[in-house]
Amino acid sequence: MTAPTPPKPPQRAVLRHVRPSDLRSAAQLASQATQGVINITEGVHQSVLRRLGFSGGAVPEQTGGLTGQIYRGIRGVAQMVGHGLDGALALLLPLVDDPATHPEASPERDAVLAALNGVLGDRLQSFGNPLAQTMELRQGGRVLPLAPELLRAQLAQPSPHLLLLVHGLCMNDTQWRRSGHDHGAFLAQALGCTPVYLRYNSGLHTSTNGRELALQLEQLAAAWPVPLQRISIVGHSMGGLVARSAVQAAREAGLQWTQRLRELVFLGTPHHGAPLERAGHGVDLLLASSPHTLPFAQLGKIRSAGITDLRHGHVLDADWQGRDRFASPQDHRTPLPLPEGVACFAVAATLAPQRGLLADRLMGDGLVPLNSALGQHGEPARRLVFARESQYVAYRTGHLELLSSPAVAAQLLAWLR
Repeated sequence: MTAPTPPKPPQRAVLRHVRPSDLRSAAQLASQATQGVINITEGVHQSVLRRLGFSGGAVPEQTGGLTGQIYRGIRGVAQMVGHGLDGALALLLPLVDDPATHPEASPERDAVLAALNGVLGDRLQSFGNPLAQTMELRQGGRVLPLAPELLRAQLAQPSPHLLLLVHGLCMNDTQWRRSGHDHGAFLAQALGCTPVYLRYNSGLHTSTNGRELALQLEQLAAAWPVPLQRISIVGHSMGGLVARSAVQAAREAGLQWTQRLRELVFLGTPHHGAPLERAGHGVDLLLASSPHTLPFAQLGKIRSAGITDLRHGHVLDADWQGRDRFASPQDHRTPLPLPEGVACFAVAATLAPQRGLLADRLMGDGLVPLNSALGQHGEPARRLVFARESQYVAYRTGHLELLSSPAVAAQLLAWLR
């Protein structure tokens, strides 16, 4: 008779969801949120005073005189408390916490961190918040080392065919498994390829992630335990934009891995943007149109650079550099065609039972319109030309259901086989 498995210690079970270092991260977020609330409150106060004919402070949304001094005092106290708490936790945590003893993070924790990074990832990184995710190439829930000896030890039977899977906004590598299906595992068994999953901070600009992915793929290809003959990339949603950006960055830098890139597959990728982000920008403009609601426009500007890149489907630095990403609804992208010499495939989805004008323009998969996912655009220079046999439309399918659809899996296999 085998002895029953002893239950996990309660502390280790808790640590799978919450880490002591999260206290410092949460304190930093709370301090920044407090400053934001103070700014909005002062902005509303000043808008009322302006209507009554009172002058403001040096900055349009700040009050002047005694009122301004009071707000500056409140802001200073909040900042002092935030710095003090952060400093105290920085000294205390190393004494009570050893990251080397942490158990594997739970799927729930990973999902929450992925969503948080998608919404605030650029801010988390700029403030050095420990919750900001770094880019990792992973397999089986573990980070793949990029040193040849360590990589060889971790990969059991590496194939000369590398399949890279790139997740979308607010998601992570583990969420490729949906409803018991994982496109990576399915294709690995059918094709004999080795799947590798990317985890990245989806709140950063897509071009920032694309450039980092290009560099990491160069290291991975150089360290691959067997001669690498073929690379295929499957990107879901934003992941497709990151993949396009990585290919362009790698070619501009003269990296070698693109010479082995054979296929790019896009699943519900908003090549020309997503309506929800454009609607969000419309709300920004509406709030900014009135002096009474102008302070609340700051709330909309919390959303990350990664999210605003989805307004039109940015993939290059030139698409956003030198511009206020909240200022203009115009499409400033530099047209970038699909990479030459690579077989490119597009999967689009629609919740409708069949194609039609209403389904194409308004419905799509619930997040991405069909035309955007298929690269179609009214301006010829912006069109992405997919061959007819390289396009597939999944009906009665939502954006996330693209990850678990048997029909989509069969089409991926047909293309990559």
